[in-house]
Formats: sequence, structure tokens, C-alpha cells
Amino acid sequence: MPDSPPAAEFESEKRPVGALQLLRRNREFRSLWSARVISFAGDSLSLVALMLHVADTTGQALAVSWLLLVGDFAPALLSPITGAISDRFNLKRVMITCELVQGALLVLIALTLPPLPLVLALVAARAVAGQVFLPASRAAVPALVPGRDLETANSTLGFGTNGSEALGPLMAAALLPFVGVRGVLLVDAASFLVSAAMLASLPSLPSASAGEKDPPSLLHQARIGLGYILSAPALRVIALGFCAVVAFNGVDDVALVVLAKDTLGAGDSAVGLLLGAVGIGLLSGYVLLARYGARASMAALLLLGFAVSSVGNLLTGLAWAVAAAFAMQTVRGVGIAAMDVATHTLLQRLVPPEMLGRVFGNLYGAIGVAAALSYVGGGLLLDATSAPVTLLIAGAGGTVATIATAFALPAALRKSTVARDAERRDRDD
Repeated sequence: MPDSPPAAEFESEKRPVGALQLLRRNREFRSLWSARVISFAGDSLSLVALMLHVADTTGQALAVSWLLLVGDFAPALLSPITGAISDRFNLKRVMITCELVQGALLVLIALTLPPLPLVLALVAARAVAGQVFLPASRAAVPALVPGRDLETANSTLGFGTNGSEALGPLMAAALLPFVGVRGVLLVDAASFLVSAAMLASLPSLPSASAGEKDPPSLLHQARIGLGYILSAPALRVIALGFCAVVAFNGVDDVALVVLAKDTLGAGDSAVGLLLGAVGIGLLSGYVLLARYGARASMAALLLLGFAVSSVGNLLTGLAWAVAAAFAMQTVRGVGIAAMDVATHTLLQRLVPPEMLGRVFGNLYGAIGVAAALSYVGGGLLLDATSAPVTLLIAGAGGTVATIATAFALPAALRKSTVARDAERRDRDD
């Protein structure tokens, strides 16, 4: 990766392009976007198949919970290492290798359909490879897209990946009667091969430390990455604010099920409607941000996203009908899209290229831990109280975290800007 942003970033006289223009004109970004969309669709498709396989072969709901836990939480514990890999090696090779590894592991699972312990081990290994890919793919964006188009690029990626992830279960429902669990897993494996082929068309994306004769060890680089995100004021505030909002609001998926069935007395279709409302809001938010996001302050957009996503849950707790809860969750989805785009864009602009993979890796890991804490703590709160009370507390806690972030972020951004300008002057000298 180059030591400085692309020259196009400084062409401030040019206006940002729209999402369709960016995909049409930028072949490299189009390849990255297509690879992400295809493999995300395959991921959500195979998750349905694995959940059904585990449930049918074990007959235990706990086994399905273990499957979700090893797929989401376990890789987060390795995030300092997974992010350091992105900063140490060529990003193109890292991404292609991760896709091939994931495809091979899925072929192994599909051909053997092993017992639960081995399934969990293989799923955990695949999830770790995916965790390596995530920071690498986000760190590659500034090298492929001019700085003025980062907001559009991040919105377009968010729309594509979330849209394909939403389609995955529908594709699984259509394929399972014809090809079964094994066939669906092989389809996902093929999606990773197609993704790797698309990534092969990218230009070489060497790491910023590629020229070092004696680079530090991977563990040492991981420790530096942890220290960096804790010592940089703006990064620390953004990460803490994001994780706090997730820790309070992550329980909403479980709470919405109880809200629909127990509190509002609705059926299973209402549960699906409420769970799908956030997805509708997400996609709508990404469309809006791809069109208008470049005109907004990313710091303001981040705080707005925190606030909307939190207040959305708070107001859902006061909902008197499924329609009202659906409206609040749809609006909440727009807030989550704003959080996502603003966070990625801010980090891509604040963090030097040689640290970007580690910062993204550590952030994703911390968010995974925050989500796990929310599931556990929120579940206990849900059992002790009710769905409306849980959503009210979740939304109120997220709102308090938003207010705290709003007070701390402006000063932190000023400090980070001063430090970044001083570093650039030293490098120029």
C-alpha cells in the first residue's frame, strides 16, 4: 500500500461521483465490490444450511448457539493478529488466500458433514479466515478509490454486502429442497472461488512495511496496533463510542422476538417483519448516503447514527403495535448505516496506511466482544423484566453513550488532526 493517499484525494475541485458512476468507472473497486457481494451472499446461505444441519443432527438449540458463537465471537479474540496480517503482507494476496481457505474448508465440511465438535472447529477456522479478510478489504479501499469518493465507496460496499446477506436465506430456502445441505455448502464454496478470481484482477497492494529489511514479528506488530488505537484520541473515542452503542443495543434481535409474540400478541410473520425492518432501513440508508453522504461531516454523521440507532430501540420499547415497532426499527436501520459509513470513512482518513489493517481488525474484534456481552447481559435482563423494558434500557444506554461521545469527539479529532499534520511535516522534512 502506498505511504500516502492517492493524488486524486487532493483534487478538491472535482465533485464526488455517485455509486453507479463509481462502479462503472473504477474497475478495481468494482472487482472488490463484486467479490464481497458474492461471498457475503454465500456466507448467509451456508449459515442457514449449517444451522439446519446442526439442529437436525443434535436436536439441541444449544448446539446452534455454539455454532453462532464460534462463528462470530471466537474470531474476535484474534483480532489484533488478524489486523496485523493485513499490515504486514500484500493486501491482494491476503484477500485471495482468505477466500481460497474459506472455500476449501467449506468443501471439507460439505463432503464429510462431520459430528458437532469437528463442525465447530472447521466453522471457527473459516471464521478466522474471514476475520483476516475484513480489515484487509477495508484497508484496500483507500488504495483503490480517490479520497473524495470514500463515503460513496463505503456506502456502496455496505449496500451490496448487506443486500446480498439479506438474500442469502431466501436463496437457501430455494436451493435446499433440490440440493440439500451438502449442495448449499458447495454453492458457498464456489462463491469463494469466484470471489478469489475477481480479486485476482486487482493491482498489487503491497503493505507499507514491504520494503523493511528486518520487520518486527507479527506479535510485536499486533501489540503496536493495540497501543496505537488506545493512544490516538480520535480513534479511542470512536471505538469506545461504537462499542458502547453496540453493547447496549445488540440485544434488540432477541428482544424483538419476545416483543412481537409476548407483548404485542402477534404471530411468527410479525417476528419476521420486525427482524426485517432493520435490513430495510439499512439498505435505504446506504442508498441515501451513497447519493448525499459526501456532503455531510463524517463526525456529525457518526453521532447522528449513534443517536438514531439508540433512540430507535428506545421508541420501539414504547411501541403499541407491530406497525409502530416496524417504523422505529426501519429508522434505526438508517442510523446503523450512518454509523457504518462514517466510522469506516473517518478511520480511512485518520489512520496512516501502515496501521489501517490493525485498526480495523481491533475495531471489528472489539465490536464482536461488545455484541457478545450484549447478548448475554441483555438476555438476562430480558428474562428478569420484559421486552419493552429491555429495549427502553438499551436505547437509553446507547443514547447516554452517544452524548458522551459527542462531548469527547470534537477535541479528540482536533488532537488527532494536529498529530497527523505534524507527522506529515516530519515525513516531508
